[in-house]
Amino acid sequence: MFDSPQERTRALDAFLQGYQGPAFSVRFPDEWQWFSSSAATPQCTIVLKNSRALDAFFISPNEITLGEAFIRGDLDVEGDIFSVFAVAEHLLNRSGTAPQRISGTLLHTGLTLRRWIRLGARHSQARDRAVVAHHYDQSVDFFRPWLGRTLAYSCALFRKPEDSLDRAQEEKFDLICRKLRLQPGERFLDVGCGWGGLILHAARHYGVTARGITLSRRQFEEASCRIRDNRLEDRCAVALQDYRDLDPKLESFDKIASVGMYEHVGLEKLPEYFHAIRRVLRPGGVFLNHGIARATKSSPRKNSFIDRYVFPDGRLVTLPEAMKAAEGEELEIRDAENLREHYEITLRRWVDGLQANAEALLRLVSAESYRIWLLYMAGCAAAFHRGDIAVYQVLFSNPEHGESHLPLTREDWYLSKRERESVAA
Repeated sequence: MFDSPQERTRALDAFLQGYQGPAFSVRFPDEWQWFSSSAATPQCTIVLKNSRALDAFFISPNEITLGEAFIRGDLDVEGDIFSVFAVAEHLLNRSGTAPQRISGTLLHTGLTLRRWIRLGARHSQARDRAVVAHHYDQSVDFFRPWLGRTLAYSCALFRKPEDSLDRAQEEKFDLICRKLRLQPGERFLDVGCGWGGLILHAARHYGVTARGITLSRRQFEEASCRIRDNRLEDRCAVALQDYRDLDPKLESFDKIASVGMYEHVGLEKLPEYFHAIRRVLRPGGVFLNHGIARATKSSPRKNSFIDRYVFPDGRLVTLPEAMKAAEGEELEIRDAENLREHYEITLRRWVDGLQANAEALLRLVSAESYRIWLLYMAGCAAAFHRGDIAVYQVLFSNPEHGESHLPLTREDWYLSKRERESVAA
């Protein structure tokens, strides 16, 4: 295929016609190299190692073929991995042939049918447990080197771009607690609590009785261990539980948070999700939902690399869709904040951690698994940068006879700890 340099040049010129992203180069299996620009140094080099990589790049470029070529090692990226996504986006936006569109539809249908046979209906409790286990149930030693001390697997809050990841995650925990206006003695629930970072922070610094729930057995075990290590058993607990099993007859909460969890719920289940939250949120209580939403301008792709290899059944909703479902369950929207740029920085830090700790991580997982995580993180950073997706913190209240019991302004969110204590006194 493409025996002469002239044929290769013509093919690449045709494929990249109209490309306006960062300069890059392509290196073929025989070491011949093509440059997108003669005036700029390439930010990355796409390395096509064999015929499978050539097919993925030239014949049928889509999220699945390009992603699989990368995780198999047929295609590699040297230099800035983030810059390669401008090239990929250009290829994916090209209109495919009719056979390619038909093949993609058949692939999507086949994957959907196989999952239904193996795991049951989409977003059933059994299938959701299996999906969460697929992503999270591996040793915490894999996550710790790149997530950092907090083990927070969600968008951090960077007051300054140079802040450390650990500091930025603590800032995120504290902002959530301030938005909820947690008070000593209150009952606080974290839905999808991960490895327990937020409930530990809330119990330690705000004096609440904190409870977390998760579907991941590995997360449950690690969170339980961290609670014991911090001697917070009297104020902190975690349970292996589905949000649909929360029982208002057994417990209710003053404040609730859900951080990076509702992305797993699915559009058709959003009313049930918000209903389950409101049932256990006391009248006058407050709920903060922190999660990713798809931009209305960005259409979901049927044959998604993330759906196939990272988050099976994952379908991002738009913010209006989520808000409509919440209001339908009588939750009142009080505030919404977009942290899109913060998540791009967070993901870049995670990619740096993955690359810096590659040798140690490859002793824990296969090379293919490691490359899936690397591609997933870098690709998400690019999507946040483009604005295809964003992450929102939305604060809701559960009004009590029309009373929200909230201050008229949000000034206290931005006071220092000393200033808040002075106001409280």
